Amino acid sequence: MTSAQVDTENVPEEGYERGLGSRQVQMIAIGGAIGVGLFMGAGANIAKAGPSIILMYALAGVVIFFIMRALGELLLYRPVSGSFAEYAREFLGPFFGFVTGWTYWLMWVVTGMAELTAAAIYIHFWFPEIPQWVSALVFLVVLFGVNLISVKIFGEVEFWFSMIKVTAIIGMIVIGLGVLTLGFSDAGDTATVSNLWSHDGFFPNGIGSSLMTLQGVMFAYLAVELVGVTAGESENPEKTLPKAINTLPWRIIVFYVGALLVILSVVKWTEFSAGESPFVHAFGKIGIPLAAGIVNFVVLTAALSSCNSGMYSTGRMLRDLASNSEAPQAFGKLNARKTPAVGITVSVALMGIGVVLNYVVPEKAFLYVTSVATAAGIWTWMMILVSHIRYRAAVDAGRLRASSFPAPGGALFSWVALLFLIGVTCMIAYDKDARVCLYVAAGWAVALGVGWAVLKSRNPQIAQRRDDAEFEKVG
Repeated sequence: MTSAQVDTENVPEEGYERGLGSRQVQMIAIGGAIGVGLFMGAGANIAKAGPSIILMYALAGVVIFFIMRALGELLLYRPVSGSFAEYAREFLGPFFGFVTGWTYWLMWVVTGMAELTAAAIYIHFWFPEIPQWVSALVFLVVLFGVNLISVKIFGEVEFWFSMIKVTAIIGMIVIGLGVLTLGFSDAGDTATVSNLWSHDGFFPNGIGSSLMTLQGVMFAYLAVELVGVTAGESENPEKTLPKAINTLPWRIIVFYVGALLVILSVVKWTEFSAGESPFVHAFGKIGIPLAAGIVNFVVLTAALSSCNSGMYSTGRMLRDLASNSEAPQAFGKLNARKTPAVGITVSVALMGIGVVLNYVVPEKAFLYVTSVATAAGIWTWMMILVSHIRYRAAVDAGRLRASSFPAPGGALFSWVALLFLIGVTCMIAYDKDARVCLYVAAGWAVALGVGWAVLKSRNPQIAQRRDDAEFEKVG
């Protein structure tokens, strides 16, 4: 076998159905880069950073690309559904695989709680007479069925969810460019590219204030790594995964940088505020009929897409943990349709509890839930980068075969991205409103530490698994 091939000897037979085709993997990758963090969260970031928020999204996008290329190199070295947890386990040890798997699972469970409740609120926009818990329950049951039936159904549903989001953003960009160049609509007289610097400059609140938005910007990119979880169920991972990852820069340029450039040119940044979708405001300024309803539908789709992806990934992560004796063995079983039904069911049940909790507690609960998701996401990205650095060291030393999809810059860019994430974590600690996630992270770390201690006491061999394993030599 040459280094240009996937190391199939190192890829276990996981039992999954490889039912995700190229177009589905591509759309899952695209959809992972477009979420509620863009449609709703960008408003608060614009209010803090002004037009410089465009630069912040671009800067974070570059780092995300480094992370995804590092993940891509690992995926083509050994494409497995456990993905990040598997690589952390192999290159850092069983404890880090245990922590990463459970942390990524937690990220999607709490994200699912928030997204289900958010989707119910969006439905309330059209049908205020329907109780919020009813809508949330319906969405929970429908998406649960989608994930339980087969991976092909999941892929098809996610394909169309992503298609709606992509079409909406492209439509917004085209309309905005029309306003700028042709001057039609109510916004035509004031729409100009000079809006990007004419109102107190490009950094109206200072560079420091702009940098502090990076924590919120990074939240918008959560789920972009989901394409890594699909590796074990992709029909042709050595072709579909590199293509999906290599198109990431274009997705970021168009959907984030491009959309914000157009919106902030059409409407001056001082008109945007936290708690309001900048897309709804811009459409209203242009005078498009039913603007609020259109964007509300798109945001609803984004929330359901995120919840759908969460159910998918939680089941796979629990199965990976079970296969390594780091979770109850029941989570490792596949149903007749080759989906991890038990893991999905337990995760969905917990998401359902979240719906109830979010119904009875104050709205501040959403801040806490999204904070936990952000902290978990940053940990996952860090583990991808550290695993990649260790992998490249093993390749350079001749202990492992080279991947067919090497990351540009090798380990250097992974170090750059890792330092960037550490910087973002420091910013979170500095922000009194955001640092709540670090308190939760500390509590979660204690829980995982206790869990690992119990696991080792029952199965002492689990901690020596990596020490006893030998890297595959290049033959």
